[in-house]
Amino acid sequence: MSLIKSISGIRGTIGGPAGDGLTPLDIVKFTSAYATFIRRTTAKTSNVIVVGRDARLSGPMVNDVVVGTLTGMGFDVVNIGLATTPTTEIAVVAENACGGIIITASHNPKQWNALKLLNEQGEFLNDAQGKEVLAIAEREDFDYAEVDNLGKEYVNNTYMQRHIESVLKLKLVDVEAIKKANFTVAVDAVNSIGGVVIPALLKKLGVKNVIELYCEPTGKFGHTPEPIPENLTDIASLMAEGKADVGFVVDPDVDRLAIIMENGEFFVEEYTLVSIADYVLSQTPGATVSNLSSSRALRDVTRAHGCHYTAAAVGEVNVVTEMKRTGAVIGGEGNGGVIYPESHYGRDALVGVALFLTLLAKSGKKVSELKKTYPQYSIAKNKIQLTPDIDVDAILRAVKEHYANEQITDIDGVKIDFADCWVHLRKSNTEPIIRIYSEAATMEKAESLAEDMKKVIASLSK
Repeated sequence: MSLIKSISGIRGTIGGPAGDGLTPLDIVKFTSAYATFIRRTTAKTSNVIVVGRDARLSGPMVNDVVVGTLTGMGFDVVNIGLATTPTTEIAVVAENACGGIIITASHNPKQWNALKLLNEQGEFLNDAQGKEVLAIAEREDFDYAEVDNLGKEYVNNTYMQRHIESVLKLKLVDVEAIKKANFTVAVDAVNSIGGVVIPALLKKLGVKNVIELYCEPTGKFGHTPEPIPENLTDIASLMAEGKADVGFVVDPDVDRLAIIMENGEFFVEEYTLVSIADYVLSQTPGATVSNLSSSRALRDVTRAHGCHYTAAAVGEVNVVTEMKRTGAVIGGEGNGGVIYPESHYGRDALVGVALFLTLLAKSGKKVSELKKTYPQYSIAKNKIQLTPDIDVDAILRAVKEHYANEQITDIDGVKIDFADCWVHLRKSNTEPIIRIYSEAATMEKAESLAEDMKKVIASLSK
């Protein structure tokens, strides 16, 4: 069993002894710590915390424990039920709430679940805030409400529709252009909430022909839920048969968007943000931001529009912080996460779908033709499994020294920028691994760069 405590939330497998997975006792402990932190720090007077969840099998159990704990801490809970991560973020602001908890393990397999913790802006806690929640949990420094001060639960099932309506109102979303294009769209939602919300959005956008794969929100994932090529063979085969103009794939909490081209090939997650940013910049020039592990293509496209690009440390909260600092008009992460401040400061696949379909309709191109208009890079994603005897910090220091003559960025792990390629090493916040991201003009070169880095690490670890 596994329990991973990080600033981005509490993630673990269901079952097992307390402290060794996301058991009911652990859920109570960390929910209580979060509620205590919110009570001590919020400027809101609403006394409300929003709770939403994806469709995974353990969701109802975790939801009941979270809601009971929050009311036991004296908070009123607005329970929005089955909801995407961005929907929950939007609901926090709409309810003038003190914060929110999203019950989702994102792309992790079915045995996992997690508590993602939001502040009163509907954004993820930052590093200092997350560490304070963990410290409160470690000390068990919380007090529950007396009987007359217990909170109440309010159920509100309107937020999916309200989220869709907010996307339709975005100035750069052209419903008429999409409707006129008469697209056929395939959707793979891995049997979670995306199977409800994405088809509903498409119909509101004027898409009459929607092919649904794994769209029943049972939580029994039809395939491994991370939206990467090896897990998406069914929709790729469907697209290769020429049955749709574009395929959209979302993860269980619908904050990542992968795109399949009309020929069954992958648009590549990195290019979800690149293409949408290109469209946004063509209409509203401004700064862009992505994380250190994202493709150079966003930098290139941004500069082609005469605008400024900056890189942030990995993690949505870090990208958002940099976007606010630079006043970015678009940003996100290379995993298909699009952050569009005109909507809200969170990765949002609904926004991504609407903006991409607008771009596709206005371009008059096929998806594969559109892809060819962007800088062509290939990014490889590898990892090294960690064991207790591996000193990750020492490895990263050694790598930094080894490549001292190259351009080094160390705000998050170590990134080495070469003239025509780069490699980024960092310890994962959610899994016991070192991630190795590498990018070059071809996949062969990107993979070769990663293999070379593994050899360097092995030699430096001796």
